[in-house]
Amino acid sequence: MHTPVTIIGAGLGGLTLARVLHVHGIPATVYEAEPSPTARAQGGMLDIHDYNGQLALEAAGLLDEFRAIVLEGRQTMRVLDRDGTVLFDKADDGTGGRPEVQRGELRQILLDSLPAGTVRWGHKAVGARTLGEGRHEVTFANGTTAVTSLLVGADGAWSRVRPLLSTATPGYAGTSFVETYLFDADTRHPAAAKAVGGGSMIAPAPGKEIFAHRESDDTLHTYVVLARPQDWFAAIDFTDAAAATARISQEFDGWAPELTALITDGDTAPVLRPHHTLPAGHRWDRVPGVTLLGDAAHLAAPNGEGANLAMQDGAELGKALAAHPDDIETALTEYEQAMFPRSTAPVIFDGAEVPGIDSDDNTGHRLIDMLNGQGS
Repeated sequence: MHTPVTIIGAGLGGLTLARVLHVHGIPATVYEAEPSPTARAQGGMLDIHDYNGQLALEAAGLLDEFRAIVLEGRQTMRVLDRDGTVLFDKADDGTGGRPEVQRGELRQILLDSLPAGTVRWGHKAVGARTLGEGRHEVTFANGTTAVTSLLVGADGAWSRVRPLLSTATPGYAGTSFVETYLFDADTRHPAAAKAVGGGSMIAPAPGKEIFAHRESDDTLHTYVVLARPQDWFAAIDFTDAAAATARISQEFDGWAPELTALITDGDTAPVLRPHHTLPAGHRWDRVPGVTLLGDAAHLAAPNGEGANLAMQDGAELGKALAAHPDDIETALTEYEQAMFPRSTAPVIFDGAEVPGIDSDDNTGHRLIDMLNGQGS
């Protein structure tokens, strides 16, 4: 393949694409807005699924490296009622298909697998335009430009490449996370640590839930989920950590103290993470020389599939380009025709469709029915 691939965004999807291309001897350049690999924290834990994310890592030749960073025991899962009663407790016996890793460590594996200089740091895309005959120009905030005959937008929710293909823009999904951390949990926050257990814990209720992970180094990472409009959150001053914590915890008045401690006893200021989505079934007509992957293509509210789908997109696009090195358009058409339906499939857990956060079925007992295969 004689056309170098230009990838915008060094997230998991873009890096998986670059790695799979490298495995097949196809050069690529990745442009990333962040100034360095360590410029910011890379988020919490990810469960990498055996039916998509792990298949992508297999295509990238990185399964052994992946297995080396898996956090043992973290597939343990608990469901608690709002009064703290443990309704469900499934131990990690090592046979589950969703091993947990730290996102930052997974990203580093991908970075380490690429030739030096593949990623151009400090290149924030601010726009892209069509030059004709399948060629495009990307403009960066540092004043430089890149012209390419094969452009891939792996640049997330607010993609600067997407407008070349689609007029769609993300809209608020109706839910938001409020993130908190508890450090040295077993010694400093023993009741909360006991409630969470050795892996993940969820305490659901219609319109709200508390979800927590036990990460590495005895850290509890909590995602408080609330189905509230944006103006409800806008009325909270998140620059005042104490006031924001108090307001969020009010939504869980009457819940068990070991659960609300995950909010009120946080060792970091609460961080608001609003969720956005692209229109359901988002797709576009084929435009020569450009495509999208991951959130740039099919942004959805967090559902456990986003990172896995992005990596699968990257791997499948890389394989399609390797299979059709002299026919880019055939490769892109093949990739998109498979990606569109894959990205719109309902989220299924152990054979049951997962209820939405604002559903009346978002309860501990309904979740347990689903986990036990009794959901529909």
